[in-house]
Amino acid sequence: MTTTSPSRHIYLDYNATSPLDPRVLDAMLPFLRERFGNAASRSHSFGWEAEEAVKIARQHVADLLGADSKEIIFTSGATESDNLAVKGAVEMLAKKGKHVVTCVTEHKAIIDTCKYLESKGLAEVTWLEVDKHGLVTPEQVAAALRDDTVLITLMTANNEIGTIHPIKEIGALANEKGVWFHTDATQAVAKIPFDVNDLNVDMASLSAHKIYGPKGVGALYVRRRNPRVRLSPQMHGGGHERGMRSGTLNVPGIVGLGEACRIAKEDFDKDQAHYKALRDRLERSIRGALDHVELNGDEEHRLPTTFNVSFAYVEGESLIMGIPEVAVSSGSACTSASLEPSYVLRALGVGDDLAHSSIRFSVGRFSTEQEVDDAADTVIRTVRKLRDMSPLYEMAQEGIDLSSVNWNAH
Repeated sequence: MTTTSPSRHIYLDYNATSPLDPRVLDAMLPFLRERFGNAASRSHSFGWEAEEAVKIARQHVADLLGADSKEIIFTSGATESDNLAVKGAVEMLAKKGKHVVTCVTEHKAIIDTCKYLESKGLAEVTWLEVDKHGLVTPEQVAAALRDDTVLITLMTANNEIGTIHPIKEIGALANEKGVWFHTDATQAVAKIPFDVNDLNVDMASLSAHKIYGPKGVGALYVRRRNPRVRLSPQMHGGGHERGMRSGTLNVPGIVGLGEACRIAKEDFDKDQAHYKALRDRLERSIRGALDHVELNGDEEHRLPTTFNVSFAYVEGESLIMGIPEVAVSSGSACTSASLEPSYVLRALGVGDDLAHSSIRFSVGRFSTEQEVDDAADTVIRTVRKLRDMSPLYEMAQEGIDLSSVNWNAH
């Protein structure tokens, strides 16, 4: 049995994860081999060396976010950071109130955490709806606030559609009202300008593996003054990370995250121009060659890496199976019994048929023009082939309004 050579595969799923930058690996290797000390070991050089490496990495993360290094808490990734931010804030501020404001299109790490707090009676959550572009307005947030609101948590950029919320304005509102503001910045960091002070953010989550670092390590920015944010720890034992996150530090991973942040800051302009040029090239090719193609998200306020599109009159699963050499993400998520349309696309008002035929393309640092062109050709060819077999597409081409057809007529 022959298999397709991996070299022929095209990776356009950078929003899911990114490959390790070789420079990051080079920085990590010594701490996986000879420099293996525990950063909490204060009595010998192995520990001091590890502690110094963590200190340098903490500074690199802070520099990328415009923060103070003392405001960076290392975690196992953005999911843990989200949990620590939301649960930690709600628990810490329980005497002040228990109202939380969030949004229906958040990442599951926020949605499931908020639902957990609701189920335990620890929080009352207002779930903001989005418009057809996936946006929440500052006015919506303002209208949702109550006297007992303790936390607003809204992602900076959506992982599925790339839509960027007006975080700066919402942060200013939160600051004015004395409400802590957390943002899941996992998709935004290193892709768009992100400065915690400019954006009026009190807490921000990020993950190394989205920015060419290793999996299993992330960070939470926690503001130290104006306001001073303190979180109830969700893991106990040893009092590491300013008492907010106990556990032996993952020194190689932290070094990798730090180096990934250093590179991201250094290469930011180059990377951003590269992302946008490739995304726009892919989008022009596909939308120029095919009709009945619907962009999901906001044309203007979106990540430079991300292009989420629905192909009408095409069955989504067939499309994914028809382009096995192109690694992309489907807008549908498998549940145990059935294919459910994306909850994000549903929130935008996208119908089930279109939601099922949606594809998320996301380019990255190592994407090439050739890969983008080859992927576009493959997608265009496959969509045309599938539509040739679709009676609905044929009817649409003839100008028949499918919504007016009585499918039950004999």
